[in-house]
Order: sequence, then C-alpha cells, then structure tokens
Amino acid sequence: MSCTVWWEGAEKTRVLIAADSSCGGNKPGELLTLRHPKSENGTCYLFSNGVLQEIQWFKQSYGSWFLGDYISQDGSLYMATPVDPVFILLPIFDEARMKKGEVPGKFRQLDEILFVEGYPEYQHLLSLAEKCMEIVCQTQAVGSMKFYRLDNSKVLAWLTCKVRCLKKTLPELDKNYAAQDEKQTLVDAVSIVGEYLKTEPWLKLLYDHLGLEFVDPTMKETNMENLPNANENTMEYSNSSQEKANKKTGKPGKQTKQAKVETGSKNIRDMFSRACKKKC
Repeated sequence: MSCTVWWEGAEKTRVLIAADSSCGGNKPGELLTLRHPKSENGTCYLFSNGVLQEIQWFKQSYGSWFLGDYISQDGSLYMATPVDPVFILLPIFDEARMKKGEVPGKFRQLDEILFVEGYPEYQHLLSLAEKCMEIVCQTQAVGSMKFYRLDNSKVLAWLTCKVRCLKKTLPELDKNYAAQDEKQTLVDAVSIVGEYLKTEPWLKLLYDHLGLEFVDPTMKETNMENLPNANENTMEYSNSSQEKANKKTGKPGKQTKQAKVETGSKNIRDMFSRACKKKC
C-alpha cells in the first residue's frame, strides 16, 4: 500500500521514498538533524515508528516530478533506508564517557549522554538508545536509575560481527565478489562498514583486530583521483608511435582507430550519495 504525505511548512518540495507509516493513521515521521558518525557534519535522518533511517540522494542532470496537479522543478530523489542506530550513537557515547588513557571513563545516564550541544533532536532517540546500546556498553543500575559506559571490547565484537555478516552477504549481491579471494572481500567489507566509523580509534582498531593492514580511505580516494586515464594513455602512446612511423616512411599515416569508450554508464554504488554529502 502506498500513499503521499505532505510536510506542512516545507519551503521546497522534495520527493522522498520511505517505508509506509502514515496511511495507518500514524504520524509520517520526523526529520532529525544529527551528527554523521564519521564526518561529524550535521546530517538529515528520518525517524519513523521507532526506526532510524538514513537518507540517500540521487539526481540526474535533467528531470522534474509530476505530483498530482503540481509539478516539482527539482527532479532529485531521496530514499530513506534503515541504519543501525548504534553507528549513529557510537561517537556520542564515546565522548560522554570522557575516557583518558587507560582509565575506562565514567558511567552516565542516557539523558545526559544524549544532551549534545547544537543537536537537541538526539533526545528523540532516548527510547531507541535504551533498547540498542547495551550491546556495546557496560551498564549499572542504582535503584530505578540506569547508567551506561561504552566498552571497547564490546564495540570491537559488535563491529567484527557486522563485518563478518557483510562479508558473507557481498558475494550474494555481486558475482564479482565470488571471483576474488576471501581476504580481499573482508577488506571490502571493512571499507563499507568504515564509512560509518571515525579513523581514530575505531577503524584502526578494527583493522588491527582482524589482522589486516590499515589503509587510509582518504589517501586511497586521493590516489584514485590522481591516476591518469587509461584510455588517454593508450591513445597518446598510439598517436606517438604512429607519428614516428610516419617520419620514417615519409608517408602521411592513416588516422588510428580509437577504441570506443562507453559513456553514460555508472557504478551502482555511485548512483546514490549519502546524506552526509547533502542535507535535505
């Protein structure tokens, strides 16, 4: 069953595809601005029926939406997909324990932990944090009050479980993964999970825990951007060889047939941009 929900007070019209929650009489959900767990930038999330969802963004060069009798000039598409709230709350709980050196830090109540300056909407996740954060925290009960403190060993065990599950799933999603060795698939799984983790300390600790050599993702992206285009190199070498042959024979050479380069094709992972790159 599908339906259309309009948010009152919105300055601009956007198209968002999300799990249907409003047709049953419930509220359509809330758009929360939270810190992205890796970049720490303010990022838009959808919180609906107790489920936290990140927003993916896709836009073609030209396009618009016909919404009943209304035309939306912006043809971009937003999709809300569930995200494990532990990823989103991990840096908040890490800061809240105020760990120094080998000292494990302090136990604190949830309402204290979720009081984040500049981001009051973390308070909406109070009940969600109570349900999910025990998996990575030590807890102590004092009377009716409960206190939480992040535990590194629990975090690493949880992250390892995430990586192992993803490693097992990747070959089922893409046959190319079935052709590569298991270690490389494990590295790819860590790289995907690492999109939600700060390099210090969690990503480095995860690499070390799994016995893998750490690769800085920012350096990898920079190196890829600086790599010369393979087609350009081939064409330059071919043209240079043809020019040398023409000088030797004194004949104008035939124009070399250039390889046809497919245009317009995209990697499916590049088609969607996470909300950290663009706020809704």
